[in-house]
Amino acid sequence: METVRVGIVGIGNMGSAHSKNIALGNIKGLTLAAVCDINPRRIEWCHENLGGIPTFDNYTNMLNEGNLDAVIIATPHWLHPPMAIEAFANGLHVLIEKPAGVMLSSVQKMSEIAEKSGKVFCIMWNQRTNLLYAKVRDIIGSGRLGKPKRLVWNITNWYRTQSYYDSGVWRATWKGEGGGVLLNQAPHNLDLWQWIFGMPSRIRAFCYCGKYHNIEVEDDATIFAEYENGATALFITSTGEYPGTNRLEISGDRGKLVAEDGKLKLWQLRGSEREMCFSDEHGFPTWETDYSEQDFSGGETAHSGIMQNFANAILNGERLLAPGIDGEQELMLSNAAFLSSWTDDWVTLPIDCAKFNRYLANKITESEKQSDSKTEASIASGDYSPRWSVRW
Repeated sequence: METVRVGIVGIGNMGSAHSKNIALGNIKGLTLAAVCDINPRRIEWCHENLGGIPTFDNYTNMLNEGNLDAVIIATPHWLHPPMAIEAFANGLHVLIEKPAGVMLSSVQKMSEIAEKSGKVFCIMWNQRTNLLYAKVRDIIGSGRLGKPKRLVWNITNWYRTQSYYDSGVWRATWKGEGGGVLLNQAPHNLDLWQWIFGMPSRIRAFCYCGKYHNIEVEDDATIFAEYENGATALFITSTGEYPGTNRLEISGDRGKLVAEDGKLKLWQLRGSEREMCFSDEHGFPTWETDYSEQDFSGGETAHSGIMQNFANAILNGERLLAPGIDGEQELMLSNAAFLSSWTDDWVTLPIDCAKFNRYLANKITESEKQSDSKTEASIASGDYSPRWSVRW
C-alpha cells in the first residue's frame, strides 16, 4: 500500500478542517476518498471545497461503498465508540476525535474490539505533539526532579460566551454532550496530566454546573487527586474566567518545573530535599539550585502531526504517539470527577462503570428541554482555529 484511502465522518469544525488538510495533500500517505455528514448544508460545503470527493449522508453506506482503508471520526462524543466498532468490523483503521466517548464502559468495549481487529487505532491527542509538554514528560520520566510530590494545573483559558452554548441544541447538555468543560474543552489537558504524571489512585472533585452560564452541565471544575506513592495533583478548569491562565507546575524532591506562556522554567536541587531536610542543621536553609529556561512557543505539529503519525503507522509500522486506548485514561479521570461530585465523596480508580452509568442516565432523564429557538452553528470554514491548539 502506497497511500491510505481515508473517509471522514462528521464535517463540522474538526471534520471540515481535517478533510481540507488531507485534500490539499498536506498529510503524506493519506488520500481523501470519501466524506459523510447527515447535514445537507455540510455536504454542499464538501462539493464546493473538496474537489469532487464522493459524499455520503449515511455512515454505513460510506463504509461499504467508499473504497476505504481507514476512517476519521469527528462526530459528537456519544457516536465515537459505535462508529469505531462498525469501522473495525469492516476491516478499517480508525482515528477518533477527542474525547474517546462519554462513558468509560463503551470506550473500553471499543478498545477491546480494536485490539482484536489488529488495525491501527489512534486518538486525536494533538497537544502531545507540543514540544514543551513532550519535554516536561521527558523530565518527569527521567527522574530529574526526583520523587514526584505534586502537580498543579490551572487551565482556565477555555473561555466561552453564552452565545457559544446557544449555538446548538446539543451543546452543554447531559444528553447532547454528556458533560461540559471536562468533556469538551479540557480533555487534552486531562490527557496530558496522566501522560506526564501518571494515573492517580483516587479523586475528590467539585463540578459546578451553570456557574457562569445558563447551561445544565459544568463550566467550572476542581479535581484533587492522590497517588499511591504519596504524590498529589490539583486540576482547575473553567469556561467562565477571562483572560484565564494556562500554568502547569510540577514539584519533586529534587526541584520543580513551571510550564507557562510557552516557556519551561526548571529549578534543580543538587541533592534530595528529603535527605537534606533531616541532615541540615539550619531551620531556614538557602540551598543552591541550577536554573534553566527554554522557550517552546509554537513548537507543535498539532492535528497534522497526529494524522501524519497515523498514516505512518499504517504504512510503515511507526509507533503511535496517541494510541486509541489512551482515550480510556483521560475519560477515567473525567468520569471519576463527575461521579465524585455527584456522590459528594471520594472515588477510587478504576471507577465503578455501572455506578457512573446509572448516575449519568439519571442526569439525562432529568435534563431540561432545550429551547427550539437555538440555531445550529454556522458551517465551518475548513480551517484550523487557534482555539484547538495550545494557548498560553
